[in-house]
Amino acid sequence: MRQAYRIIPIYTADVSGVCSALYELGGMTVMHDPSGCNSTYNTHDEIRWYDQDSLIFISGLTDIDAIMGNDEKFLQDIEEAEKELKPKFIALASSPIPFMNGTDFQGLARALTARTGIPAFSVPTSGMHDYVYGAGLALAEIAGHFTGAAEKTGRCSEAPTGSAERSTEKRSRKLNLLGATPLDFGPQSAVDAMKKRLKNYGWEILSTWAMGDTLEALSRAGEAAVNLVVSSVGIPAANVLKEKFGTPFLVGTPVEGYEEEISDALERIADRSCGEWVNKKDDSAEESGGQILGKQEELWKVTPEQVIYFQGRNSLSAVSDPSGESREMPDKDEVFFSVPDITIIGEPVTMGSLAAVIEQKYGKKVQLLCPLEITEGLLRKGDEAICGEEAMEEKLKTARIIVADPLYRPICPKTAIFMRCRILRFPEGYISENIFRNKERFVIMYINIMRMRKQGSSVYNCRKIT
Repeated sequence: MRQAYRIIPIYTADVSGVCSALYELGGMTVMHDPSGCNSTYNTHDEIRWYDQDSLIFISGLTDIDAIMGNDEKFLQDIEEAEKELKPKFIALASSPIPFMNGTDFQGLARALTARTGIPAFSVPTSGMHDYVYGAGLALAEIAGHFTGAAEKTGRCSEAPTGSAERSTEKRSRKLNLLGATPLDFGPQSAVDAMKKRLKNYGWEILSTWAMGDTLEALSRAGEAAVNLVVSSVGIPAANVLKEKFGTPFLVGTPVEGYEEEISDALERIADRSCGEWVNKKDDSAEESGGQILGKQEELWKVTPEQVIYFQGRNSLSAVSDPSGESREMPDKDEVFFSVPDITIIGEPVTMGSLAAVIEQKYGKKVQLLCPLEITEGLLRKGDEAICGEEAMEEKLKTARIIVADPLYRPICPKTAIFMRCRILRFPEGYISENIFRNKERFVIMYINIMRMRKQGSSVYNCRKIT
């Protein structure tokens, strides 16, 4: 029972992560599920429903189809919807029942590509992982399918004077932001503010994966000198782009007060990234899904040198011990104090960057507790990956100041000072912070979803039923 959740809600599943990552890209995302995941995604995870239409569908898997199998019906329903809507791609996401049945989603994607002529791929979800896993692999598929191929045509040191040299210089300030979804950053305004901070330091944002941009903008990602992973969701796409274009990437979030450190780190690595990359025709978009199957471990690889906030946090020269007195830290690998000044909870990249700001500006020792699945290479010594509500509650017993989503408050000790974090929002946090601001509309949406959920229904659009 150590991983059971009694009080706080769990993070959203990988299926919803796929939907969130692909929401704005003009593709058709199909959840193969008995119509349960769509209502959860609608009412809990997606705040863009109110402002933007999208092509998120649910298959409406029936009991008999789950038992006996009926892939042809699944394909026909998608084909029927595709003829009307003309999506740019078709993405398939599995839920627990098709996963347990061993549904061949790679084969279904190949069949859809052959029958419709539209690029189709599958994301290996199961409903057993959190949103980071699903969203990350979905963006990796986009990077693999739609960013073309490239070849290197020269080096900075060998570049002739004139227009070619100026072209290389301009390229050195081009940047992609990877890993921006509402599940980590909330509304578009938060992402726009982050982009503005970088633009103030002279960076040209080519594309933002995947909020506030189009599939066409993302297809130009190979032109960038460097990629910035702003949340762990962006790591797989960054590794794909590195393999395809040789583009280096760094990990860190330009939160307020940390943009200069981010910019300086980007400049250093961009200066080493020399040469011109030219997009060539690539047929990968015509291939079926499964491009990342079997490569997940490689896609999540991050080295300590790539994590910007490691350097920032390790540079802290003085910290507070449990008695409240400040003392010098002999070296960066000193054993972490049992009681930090501040405890923050959340996604490792965004919260790790926030921790770096707090330590640098205020000289307070910060510990990050991460309840998410993807943490390898993203946590500094002293930070911890926490699995389950019971373990989190035990870890918080001695915390003095806690910064987290408001839904963590019930398991925090009454003696601790609790501070809401506007950067971190896990999906159910949208209920308290966004949806309930318009209770009437939320209730109407939920009633309509329940009304449309019926046995034997075909693939239908989650947006249209609201």
